[in-house]
Amino acid sequence: MVKIFLLFFATALAEIVGCFLPYLWLRKSASVWLLVPAAGSLILFVWLLSLHPAASGRVYAAYGGVYVATALVWLRVVDGVKLSLFDWIGAGIALLGMLIIISGWRT
Repeated sequence: MVKIFLLFFATALAEIVGCFLPYLWLRKSASVWLLVPAAGSLILFVWLLSLHPAASGRVYAAYGGVYVATALVWLRVVDGVKLSLFDWIGAGIALLGMLIIISGWRT
């Protein structure tokens, strides 16, 4: 289960970076060259999703929980926004949902 969570976390980081870099270009006047690593990051994201050992719909559903938590950590670390109690509770609930979904993969 730890291996699956770490794979989900890497997948989420690849997706967030792949979306954050174009955001910097579009909204913060960063270099258009950021689109090159953004495309690479999104390719990595798709490849990482394909490594999960379950049907795609289950993978996407479980991945959503990890994505929510990772996005909130990104908000704190990269954007410097202090997270509220509600953010932490929501992330915990999302991760609990992920754990429930992946626990069914073994049966």
